[in-house]
Amino acid sequence: MKPLTEEWRAKAEGDFVTAQRELRARKAPNYDAACFHAQQCIEKYLKAILQEHEIAIGKTHNLVAILEKIIPIYPGLEHLRAPLQDLNAYAIDFRYPGESADREIATRAVSLCRAVRRALLDEIFTHEG
Repeated sequence: MKPLTEEWRAKAEGDFVTAQRELRARKAPNYDAACFHAQQCIEKYLKAILQEHEIAIGKTHNLVAILEKIIPIYPGLEHLRAPLQDLNAYAIDFRYPGESADREIATRAVSLCRAVRRALLDEIFTHEG
């Protein structure tokens, strides 16, 4: 694995840990942050795949748009389209005034993140040399 790919993965794991920590926090949980970091974890994993295959990453945060660049290499990831579409909402919806996540919403975001992360790890990262 290329060093920059590994950096993307490390950043993704940092977001994964943060999302889980905020969801579990007993005092002053930040459910908005849990949602945001859940989306960011998957965005960074997808960008790690692009990096590894030397595909231009671009400036998008749209997980489905990133998936479109990956599908030609990993068509088996097509099943992630719906969960990625759901995760897209967490990149913006709760970052600014007007909407706030509650525990139920944050639990769903982190659950989606966990499932997509596992699929990416199983399908791609465990098979790379």
